Amino acid sequence: MTEWARREGFAPGAGDVEIYRHTDRQGVWVGCLGSEPVGCIAGVRYNAAYGFIGLFLVVPEHRGKGYGIQLWRQALEHLSDLPTIGLEAAPDRVEDYAGWGFVPASPTTRWRRPGSGASTRPAETGPCLAATWCLVQGEAVPERAVQRFDARREPTPRPHFLRQWLHQPIGTVHALVDRQGACHGFGRLRPCLLKRGEGWRVGPLVADHPAAARALLEGLLQNHPGVVLIDGPGANAQAPPLLRSLGFTPVSSTLRMYRGEVPTASLEEVYGLACLELG
Repeated sequence: MTEWARREGFAPGAGDVEIYRHTDRQGVWVGCLGSEPVGCIAGVRYNAAYGFIGLFLVVPEHRGKGYGIQLWRQALEHLSDLPTIGLEAAPDRVEDYAGWGFVPASPTTRWRRPGSGASTRPAETGPCLAATWCLVQGEAVPERAVQRFDARREPTPRPHFLRQWLHQPIGTVHALVDRQGACHGFGRLRPCLLKRGEGWRVGPLVADHPAAARALLEGLLQNHPGVVLIDGPGANAQAPPLLRSLGFTPVSSTLRMYRGEVPTASLEEVYGLACLELG
């Protein structure tokens, strides 16, 4: 599945599929002809309120034969009792998904930063920034504070997924914490597979202020030369100028769609999604 996703240009993160399985052990499928795998899909239940469909593809030589619709129906049936199902639609698939009851919500833009050295302004780590925040990483990241911060901004709190995501040994996690121990933002950078070669993906990146988002992103970009990708929700108008100032340019877009109840939580403090495959 990871290799197929790489060939399609999804830029899968190292270790991602394992986390999808840990989030919902029944939510990942591979379709086979005899013993030959020909397609896959993830239909992952976060909890009793929300599910997401992603990583949906059929290998090129077996397309147009109806195998994709069988995978699609399997994932949709798995999530059919949930009040909300989400997905990211490529522009040429929006009408198809609309026919299954999905409605547009907001655009998502993939931003790319070409290979380079450290970020434009090296971020401080350890000492408090502007006597307000401390940038911490690794084992120093306070998980409970991060979980509380995320739960106030995520329409469907995701403690199990987030714990797995933050403790995945592949990659780097940073958080901004004040002197009282409250979290003001966090982010993760992990290696990913590009169509040609390797790079990095940032996600999630969530912060309660643009300056906090900048400090986190600069910290994550340090010591990680190479191509860096981040998927930013269009509902956050403050993200594009920040990303452009750090050398990112938009390279593609998708459309977030939902079937059922459309989440009402604001995305104004979300600068980067964890991954498009799980929403």
